[in-house]
Amino acid sequence: MSFSEGPYVQAACFCEQVIEDKSGVLSLIRIIDTLTHTAAGPEPPKDLQPFTYNLKLVLMLKAGSARGRFTLQLTPELPTGEARKTVDITVHLDGEEKGQNIITNMAFTFEHEGLHWFIVKFENEILTQIPLRIRYNRVITGAPPGPETK
Repeated sequence: MSFSEGPYVQAACFCEQVIEDKSGVLSLIRIIDTLTHTAAGPEPPKDLQPFTYNLKLVLMLKAGSARGRFTLQLTPELPTGEARKTVDITVHLDGEEKGQNIITNMAFTFEHEGLHWFIVKFENEILTQIPLRIRYNRVITGAPPGPETK
């Protein structure tokens, strides 16, 4: 399938908040492409421990010449190259300038530092990919003093 005739991606991103006004216009608040997870304490873990973060996935599609009901698939790919379970979403496209805004709440558990890709397929063909980098910071606080010398 060729996407030269549609559908077209107007936006594909993660953010913390989406506001939709009465006319359907969206405002995306805090678009995120990097998350930094911090562990603090006297002995924080050396490596990232799994943590869950709530995000909103926003996909704004315009139909172009695509008409009808279609399947959109979202597949997370970890920095290790491992693919996670695919989520299928039905989209309805009506006319050239019309489309569909897909706003999905996601609670994703991150287990690895590095670049995560969220692959968006339209009818089993890659339409776009959304990157999300995970970083881990250790902050050592209140560490016991080193050996005393006399």
